[in-house]
Amino acid sequence: MTDGVDTIRSGVLDGVPHAFLGRRGGVSTGVTAGLDLGRRGQAAISPELAENRARAVAAVLPGATLQTLYQVHSADVVTIHSPFSDDDRPHADGMATRRPGLLLGILTADCAPVLLADVQAGVVGAAHAGWKGALAGVTDATIAAMESLGANRQRITAAIGPCIARRSYEVDDTFLARFAEADPANERFFASGRTGHHRFDLEAYVAHRLIAAGLRRIDALGLDTYADEARFYSYRRATHRGEADYGRQIALIGVG
Repeated sequence: MTDGVDTIRSGVLDGVPHAFLGRRGGVSTGVTAGLDLGRRGQAAISPELAENRARAVAAVLPGATLQTLYQVHSADVVTIHSPFSDDDRPHADGMATRRPGLLLGILTADCAPVLLADVQAGVVGAAHAGWKGALAGVTDATIAAMESLGANRQRITAAIGPCIARRSYEVDDTFLARFAEADPANERFFASGRTGHHRFDLEAYVAHRLIAAGLRRIDALGLDTYADEARFYSYRRATHRGEADYGRQIALIGVG
């Protein structure tokens, strides 16, 4: 069932069931052809989405219960002690658990998915770090949630999955000003562009936040969702083309 599913793994999470999945290996058709995991406000999960979800779970932790969030670009994080139904997804952008058999899933289409683990404590976390959530501290909040379950940040390892790269991420002066207001040193994550515009390095900024939080082992995979159409969905690429829709890939981590 998992033939063709693109599973990208990180060495810093070795021994932990996890993967950043691409768009290959699914049953969606049309402009979002492939392993599209987006809900798009569906009241009920379509047969195509159900099949893609099943393939994703089977590729990482067969038999696990998939837990996803209603992502809102916030710094809100939930601690999961028992499974919740798909209809009761929390409005949040990070989660942590130590319960075996749960598979935490973060959906992205240019934002940075971050997977975290403290192997010794048996605690894992996952965060959706778009620019808003990253600036607000979603990774810091996810680390704190993991610590509430017994993790130690000096043991936590983290991997930053496929996201839009600096060369593909043009922003304006107002965007840069938000980051400079938070910390003038943040300007180092921006490169000059055309007049009034800049190129933002989301991956480097997220890595910086993880380092500042005290993590010692971080893997930034350096995969650009915008540039690699064959492998990844991209909101910005679809928007630039005027396409009617865009897909979402998923990042998964669980306690085996």
